[in-house]
Amino acid sequence: MSRSGPENPAAVTPRTGSKLPSLTGLRFVAALLVFLYHTSQFMAPVPPHLPVTPFADPDWSQGYARVLAGGGFVGVSFFFILSGFVLTWAARPGDRAGTFLRRRLVKIYPTHLVTWAVAMILFAATFTPMSAWLPNLLLLHSFSPDPATSISVNPPSWSLSCELLFYVMFPFLINPVRRIADNRLWAWAGAAVLGGIGVVLVTLFVVPDMPKGPFIPDLSMKQFWFGYFFPPARIFEFLFGMLLARIVLAGRWPQVGVLPAAAVAVAGYAVSTFLPTVYAFSLATMVPIGILICAAADADREGRRTLLGGRTMQWLGDVSFGFYMAQGIVLYHGRALFGDNQQYGTPTAIAVLLAFLVANLVAGWLLFVGVERPIMRRWGGRQLGSARGGPARGRPAVRHRDDGAQAPAPVPATDRVAPSAVPD
Repeated sequence: MSRSGPENPAAVTPRTGSKLPSLTGLRFVAALLVFLYHTSQFMAPVPPHLPVTPFADPDWSQGYARVLAGGGFVGVSFFFILSGFVLTWAARPGDRAGTFLRRRLVKIYPTHLVTWAVAMILFAATFTPMSAWLPNLLLLHSFSPDPATSISVNPPSWSLSCELLFYVMFPFLINPVRRIADNRLWAWAGAAVLGGIGVVLVTLFVVPDMPKGPFIPDLSMKQFWFGYFFPPARIFEFLFGMLLARIVLAGRWPQVGVLPAAAVAVAGYAVSTFLPTVYAFSLATMVPIGILICAAADADREGRRTLLGGRTMQWLGDVSFGFYMAQGIVLYHGRALFGDNQQYGTPTAIAVLLAFLVANLVAGWLLFVGVERPIMRRWGGRQLGSARGGPARGRPAVRHRDDGAQAPAPVPATDRVAPSAVPD
C-alpha cells in the first residue's frame, strides 16, 4: 500500500541529510554488466570488428555470450534512468540552469577528454575518419547515423552524447515534473513507458529496415542507431527516472524490499534475452530497473541497510564512471595486445577475463583520483543553503552531491552521478 505524501509539488524536495549509498553501489553493478557484455563480444579495434569470446570451448563460448547478451543494453538503460532519478532527487528550487550545466560538464567532460586522447594515441586515430574526430570530442557523435562516427574513438563515450542532451533538457523538464500532482505521478510514469513503446514502433516501422547490419542481424544499421544510439530516442528513460524520483519523494512508492526488487530486475533481464533485440534495448527492462532503483532509494531514505551501501560497494561506485569510460581502451586495445580474436582453454580464458577486470578497475581508479575527483572538488561543488530559503529548519547546511546524497558541510562533495552510461 502506498504511503501518503505531500500534495504540494513545490514542497517536494529531498529530505536534508538523505543519502543514497545503495544507488552508488548499484552504479558499479550496471557498469560491470556493460563491461561483461563487452568481454562476451570482444571486437578487434580494426575492421571487420568480428565478435569473439575468449573461450575456445564452444559450449563455454556460446553460454557466456548468451547469458551476457543483454548486459550492455541493461547497464546503459540503468544509467539513463538513474540520471533522471538522482538529478531530480537532488534538484533544489532556485537552481540556475547555467550553474547546473557547468557542474555536469565538469563532471563528465574531463574524463571524456582524457580517454579520448588516450584512445586516439593508442589506436583510434589510425582508423577513425577525421570527420568524426570533432563530433566525438564535442560529444555530438551519437547524433550521426554513421557508425564510423556514432561509436568512434572511445566507443563507450557514445552514451555521453545522450547524457549531454539530458543535461540540456533537464532545466526545462524539472519544473513541469515538479508541478505534476502527486496523484497523477504514476500515470505520467506510465506515459514515459508508452514513449519507449513509441520509439520501438518507429524503429520497426518507420526507420528503413534494409540493408541488415553486421552487429544486430534482425535490424538494419539505421534501426540499430535510431533505437539505441540516437539521443532523443533515449529521453523517455531519463524522464521515467525523473518521475520515479518524484514518486518516491512524494511517499507514493509502496515499500518493496531491495532483494525482491533485484529478483524482478534479474527476471526482466532474463526475459529480455529471449525477445527481439529492439525490445531489449530498454523497453523490456525499463520497469524492472525502475523498481530496483526506487526500492534502493526508499531503503536508503528510511535508513534500512543494504548490501549495496557497504564501504567496498561505495568505492566501486565512486570509480564506476572511470571504469565505464576506460573499458573501450582496456578491452579493445588490450585484446589487440593479446592477439586479436585469440581464444584460450577455459581456465586460461577465465584468468584473462579477471586480468582485464583488474586492469579496468585500476584504470577507473586512476581516472577517478587523477581526473574526476580533483576537478569536481575544485569546480563542481556548490553549497546548499545558499539557495533561496536556506537550509531546512533545524538542520545544518549541507553540500550537494548530484546522486542525491547529502553530506555535512565539512565533507568535500564528490558529485557521484551515474556514468552515464553515465555511466553519467
